[in-house]
Amino acid sequence: MVLRHGCRHMRNTIPTVLPVLFCVTLQLGCPREAFPQETSEKAVSAQEVRAAGVLAAAGVLAAAGVIAAAGIPEQEFPTWEELRNRPYPEWFRDAKLGIFIHWGVYSVPAYSGKEEYGEWFLRGLQEGDSLRTGFMKEHFGEDFEYRDFAPLFKAELFDADEWADLFRRAGARYVVLVSKHHDGYALWPSAYSPSWNSAEVGPLRNLVGELTFSVRKAGLRMGLYYSLSEGNNSLHRWYTDPPETIGPYVEQYMIPQFKELISAYKPSVLFSDGEWLNSAEQWHARELIDWYYDTVGPEAIVNDRWGAGSDIGFLTPEYSAGIESVDRPWVEVRGLGRSFALNRNEDLDAYMTPGELVKRFATAVASGGGMILNVGPKADGQIPLLQQERLVQLGEWLDTNWEAIYGSRPWTKTGEDREVSLERIDPNIDFDWVRNTPGAPVREDNFTAVWTGFLQPQTTGRHLFEAEADDGIRVWVNERLVVDQWGDEGAAAPGIPGVPEGLEGTIRLSSEQKYPIRVEYREDIQNASVRLFWSAPTLEKEVIPRGALFTSARRTAGDGLTGVYTSPDRYLAYTQREGNLYAIFFEWPDGELALPIPPPEADQQVRLLGLDRDLPWRVDGDTVFVDLAGIPFREIPGSWAWTVVLEGYAGDG
Repeated sequence: MVLRHGCRHMRNTIPTVLPVLFCVTLQLGCPREAFPQETSEKAVSAQEVRAAGVLAAAGVLAAAGVIAAAGIPEQEFPTWEELRNRPYPEWFRDAKLGIFIHWGVYSVPAYSGKEEYGEWFLRGLQEGDSLRTGFMKEHFGEDFEYRDFAPLFKAELFDADEWADLFRRAGARYVVLVSKHHDGYALWPSAYSPSWNSAEVGPLRNLVGELTFSVRKAGLRMGLYYSLSEGNNSLHRWYTDPPETIGPYVEQYMIPQFKELISAYKPSVLFSDGEWLNSAEQWHARELIDWYYDTVGPEAIVNDRWGAGSDIGFLTPEYSAGIESVDRPWVEVRGLGRSFALNRNEDLDAYMTPGELVKRFATAVASGGGMILNVGPKADGQIPLLQQERLVQLGEWLDTNWEAIYGSRPWTKTGEDREVSLERIDPNIDFDWVRNTPGAPVREDNFTAVWTGFLQPQTTGRHLFEAEADDGIRVWVNERLVVDQWGDEGAAAPGIPGVPEGLEGTIRLSSEQKYPIRVEYREDIQNASVRLFWSAPTLEKEVIPRGALFTSARRTAGDGLTGVYTSPDRYLAYTQREGNLYAIFFEWPDGELALPIPPPEADQQVRLLGLDRDLPWRVDGDTVFVDLAGIPFREIPGSWAWTVVLEGYAGDG
C-alpha cells in the first residue's frame, strides 16, 4: 500500500470511497448526518461483514488506481514543524475529562498480576508468564489458546446508550474507546481482520459503531484508541520480530486499516499507542496525522505516541503524579484501579476512593492538564458497579464545582504543597511499586525513602553489595558507602565527594556482629522500584532477607528495617476562569481557610461554590483567611473537595 497519494485533495479519495462503501452496504455507524438510521440496536451478521470486507478492499484499490491513472506527481506532506504549529482545538483544552474504555477479548480472562495490565494477557502468554498461562490452563483447558477467548467475548449486556448516559453523568466531555489493542482484535467490522473482529466472532456486533452513535447522541465527542502494532500479526509480530522488519506490516495492513477506521467514524480524538519500538518515520506517522487532520477537520486532535522523532500531540503521562505544562495540552491517563482492562485479581485497595479521584483530577486541571479516566467493562458488556459508582461520584462533585474546572486555565501558581511522610517497618528492600504509591499519604512520584537499622550476616568474610533502583539509591554499611547509584546528583551528594557513580562495594563482615545500615532511595517519575542484594564466596546473590535485618541492635530475631517515606502533598489547587480565581481545597479546615496569596482589594467578594452567600475574610501578612466557621455542617456543599472563588481577583495573576 503506497501512503503518498499525490496532491492534498486527492489524498482524501480513499477516505471518501471507503465510508460510502461501508455505509451503503451495512450502515456501520458512520456520521449521523450521513445516515440517521444507524445500527445502534442492530447486530451485524458475519456474512454482511465479509461482503463489506470485499467491497471495502475493492474500494481502497479502486481509489488508489484512480490516483495512479491520473498521473498526478507526488507532493510532500507538511513538515513536522508545520504539523506541530497547527493550533490545538480549544474544545479539548476546555473539556478536562474524558472516559477511556479498554474492552476486548482480554476481558474474558480478565486476569493478570495485581500490578499488571489485564489487556496485556496475550503478551504474558507469549512471554511464558506462569501466572497467566497457569490461569488459562486451569480454567479453560490444556489446549486452549488466546484466540479461543474470542467466541466467549459476547457483550450480551452491552447497551451503548446506558454507557453514554453514565459517561455524561460523570461529567465527561469526550469518550475514547479502544478500537483495537495490541492483540489485533478489532471492535468494528474491519475488512483487514477477517474472523478477528467483533462483527464476525464474539458479539457479532459493530461495537465501535454503536458506541459512536450513542456518545454523539448524548452530546459528547467520540474518540478512538488505535494500536499501531500487533503482537500476533503474520506480517510482523511485535516484540518477537526485529523492529526494523515492520515495513510490510505498516504498508500492507496498518495504514489501510487505520484509514478504514478513521474514514468510517471520524473520531475527534485519536489516541495511538504501541509505537515505542519504531520511529515515526517507520510508522509513516507524519503522513497519517496529516491525513487524519484533513479527514476530520479543525476539531481533530492526536496524542503523543507516534514513534521516535514525532514530538507532537497532547501529552499522556500514565499513572503518574502528573506534570505541569501550559503550552501543550496534556492528560493524566489512568484507570480507577491499577489496570486499564478489567483485572479480577486486583484488590479493593487498588481502587481509588472518591476523595483520591477528585483530588487527582482537580490537581491535574490546576496544573494545566486534564484526565482520561479508564473503565474496564466485563466481557458481557457491563461496567463493574464499583467503577460506575466512582464515575457518578466524580460527576456529583462536578455538579457543584464545574465552574472551577471546565474552560479553566492555570493560575500564576498551580497550588500549595506540604511535606508528608509515612513510617513503617519493611521486612526487606525488594519493591516494584510500578503505578503505586508506597502507601498513603505518599505520592507515587517524586518521593524519597530512608531505611535504617542493623545488618548481621550468617557467614564471616567479604560481602558484595549491589542494588537495582529506579531512580536512585545509596547504601552505607558500618558508615561506609558501598553502593552509589544516585544518578546525576551522585558525585556531588553531601558527604560523598568524589565517589564514583555506580559504585558496588565489598566490605568484610563478621557473623558475630550487627552493623548499622542506612539506605537512601529517590523516585522521580514513574515505575518506582528498588532492590538491595548481597553475595559472598559461600552465598549466591540474593535480596538481603528479613532474617539478616534488624530495627534495633538489641533484637535477636530479624524483623526488617525502619523505613521513612517522604513526598510533597498538594492540599490546595488553583485555577482561573473569566477573571475569577478558584482555590480548591481537599480538607475542610477548622474555622478558617488559609490562602497564601497577595491581599485582594477591600471590597473583594469571596464565596463557596454551592453556597449562595458571601463569606467573611481577613488578611494577616501574606495570607488571606476565609472564615468557614459560620457554615453549618448540613450546608457544606458536597464531599471530598470544596472550592472558594474570588470573583474578579487579579492578584499577581
